[in-house]
Amino acid sequence: MQVLRKQQGKNSTLSEIYLNNQFICYGLEDIPRTKKIPGSTSIPLGIYPLGFNKDGGMNGNYYDRFPKLHRSMIEIKSIPGFSYVYIHIGNTHKETAGCLLVGTGYFFEHGDYRLVRSVTAYKKLYALLVDMMVSGEVFIEMTE
Repeated sequence: MQVLRKQQGKNSTLSEIYLNNQFICYGLEDIPRTKKIPGSTSIPLGIYPLGFNKDGGMNGNYYDRFPKLHRSMIEIKSIPGFSYVYIHIGNTHKETAGCLLVGTGYFFEHGDYRLVRSVTAYKKLYALLVDMMVSGEVFIEMTE
């Protein structure tokens, strides 16, 4: 999986997400920072393994919302200085909490990017990633 950062707003970073070189959806993160601010800093550039995480309230919420789809949260693991970084639903940088949001489209307003149809993109990406992760190890590459 590749996350290719394309544009930066005042507080948001817009990206394109690819699986096996095929465009899947858009991504949204906080902005990069030289000194990390917990919950308000984008994922550092690099390659990280993806894994399943069944801990926490978010996992229960997603299971209740998507009982036929959800197995556990997909976590981006082994990020130095970061923990509990998930791929999840959301529309603005205020909802990222340092994680990667997904959407099928976006628009620019008041100096920042906003995703649209996040649930649609999440369900599509989640199903594809789970199939890949069950078959073997999957990595995410954060690039510019």
